[in-house]
Amino acid sequence: MNMDKLARQALLYDFYGELLTEHQRGVYEEVVLNDFSLSEVAEDQGISRQGVHDLVKRSTKILEDYEGKLHLVEKFVTIREKVHEIHGLTQDYEGKDLKKLMNKIGSLSYSILEEL
Repeated sequence: MNMDKLARQALLYDFYGELLTEHQRGVYEEVVLNDFSLSEVAEDQGISRQGVHDLVKRSTKILEDYEGKLHLVEKFVTIREKVHEIHGLTQDYEGKDLKKLMNKIGSLSYSILEEL
């Protein structure tokens, strides 16, 4: 999967964040999604910077473990890429072989259904 670290962390959180404890979610959101410093979050939560760092690291591992088992983010990204490709094929079809185009769209849509 080729995406930057922050986008991946955001997707992992979108898919699996509810499986973290409320405390883990709050700290993870502040550090990763809202880009607060470890010091800011530590002061707000009444814990050490190291505690915040460890909590974010542990939460990230938990989210990655869920992805390793369920592959929901991977499937989502693959489907999104295929839908984007279908959209592109429908935008510029003038002068193209419509039968070939329809076969390609059919193949992509079938592979999306298989992913689901």
